[in-house]
Amino acid sequence: MPDLILHHYPTSPFSEKIRKILGYKKLAWKSVIIPRIMPKPDVVALTGGHRRTPLLQIGADVYCDTALICDVLERRQPAPSLYPQGSTGAVRIVAQWADSSLFWAAMAYSFSPAGAAYMFKDQSPEEAKAFAEDRGKMRAGAARMPAGDATSAYKSYLRRIASMVDDQPYVMGKAPSLADFSCYHALWFTQRIPPLAGILDATPSLTAWMARVAAIGHGDMQESDAAAAIATAAQSQPAAVDKETFQDDHGIALGSKVTVTAESFGLESTEGELVAATRTRYTLRRSDPRAGIVHVHFPRIGFQLKAVKTA
Repeated sequence: MPDLILHHYPTSPFSEKIRKILGYKKLAWKSVIIPRIMPKPDVVALTGGHRRTPLLQIGADVYCDTALICDVLERRQPAPSLYPQGSTGAVRIVAQWADSSLFWAAMAYSFSPAGAAYMFKDQSPEEAKAFAEDRGKMRAGAARMPAGDATSAYKSYLRRIASMVDDQPYVMGKAPSLADFSCYHALWFTQRIPPLAGILDATPSLTAWMARVAAIGHGDMQESDAAAAIATAAQSQPAAVDKETFQDDHGIALGSKVTVTAESFGLESTEGELVAATRTRYTLRRSDPRAGIVHVHFPRIGFQLKAVKTA
C-alpha cells in the first residue's frame, strides 16, 4: 500500500492528535516537517491553497482537516477502532466539541502573556511578531477569547473531561477512542508550558488519563522531506473516486470548477475541478507544476463549497 506521509510540525496540537492515532493503530508513516507560518510553498503545491496543519498525503491524494484524516486512517487500519462498538455518534460529537470549544479555550489560555513569554523566550521579537501576525491572518481578524474568560471556560472543560475518566480509563470506556485523542491534543499543548501547566493539577484523574494517552506513542515514524513527498505525488496517480454516491446540496455538477474554503481559521481557498461529492467529503482535482495531478479531499463539515463564476 502507498506510504502514509504526514505533513506537520512538532508543536502543532492537531498534528499531535494524528500522531497519537498513528501510534494507537501501530501504523508506519513518513514525517515531513513544514513551516509553522506562511509562506508554505511546498504545502500549497499539494493543496492549491489550504494551509492548515496537518495534511495527510497518500500518493497523489491529499487529505485536509483531522476529522477527515481520522476517517482515512480508520479505513486504512480498522483495528483497533477509533469508534468502539455502539459509540460512533457520541464519539464524533465529543470529538467535534473538543476540536472547537475546548481547543479555542485552551489556545486562548495557553497564549496568555505568561504562556506566550515562555513559548517565545528563545526567539527574537521579530519571530514572535511574525507568528502573531500569521495567526491573526488565519483568524481573519476575529478576536481571540480574552484570557480571563478562556481560563474560566478551560477550567470547566477540564473538570468535565475529568469526570468522564474518574471511574474508567478512557473518555468513552475501557478502550481509547477518537474522543480521547481529540480531547488530549489541546491539553498536551498546555502541559508543555510549565508556567501554565498547573491548571491540570486540580484534576488528578485527568493527568493520569493524559499519561495513559501519552504512553501510546507515535507509531513507526520515518523522517522524510517535502521534495520527496512532492516527487511521490508527481509519480503517482490519484486513487479512483466515488462518483456514484454524488450528493448535490449546492446545485453544482461534477466537473465544475469550484473552491473549497474553511468556514473559520485558515481561509485560504483551494480551487479545482469537483470530481466527487459524497455524503461526507468533497474531492477536487487540480494540477501543479511540481506535484502533477493531485486529488485534494475535504470534509463537508467545517468547509464551504462554491462554484467559480466564469465571465
